[in-house]
Amino acid sequence: QVRLVEAGGGLVQAGGSLRLSCAASGRTSSLYAMGWFRQAPGKEREFAAAIRWSGDNTVAADSVKGRFTISRDNVKNMVYLQMNSLKPEDTAVYFCAASSLQRNWGGFYATTQAYAYWGQGTQVTVSS
Repeated sequence: QVRLVEAGGGLVQAGGSLRLSCAASGRTSSLYAMGWFRQAPGKEREFAAAIRWSGDNTVAADSVKGRFTISRDNVKNMVYLQMNSLKPEDTAVYFCAASSLQRNWGGFYATTQAYAYWGQGTQVTVSS
């Protein structure tokens, strides 16, 4: 089992920045990828960004490319999402997710089906 705990959400004005963090514990040696997803009220959960647990591969949604950066620290078992130039449409609950499935790197890790482990979420609100 893997446990994920997010932190760093909050209220920020449009154009501002936030850095989300996700602490992983448990069987982290089994992990292959980590992802960030978000869910706005009344909408489906959508992909934001993902990163290989051991490697440099990343993938990001078009809606956040150039503004959000995912990174990880394997020593600390942490994953981060640096969010810059935030927009009101970025308002959502942000979830950290972990996958132990090994596939060719790419779009598979932009889907919720890739991830068996999820955090409880952290609220990000961007005011206009």
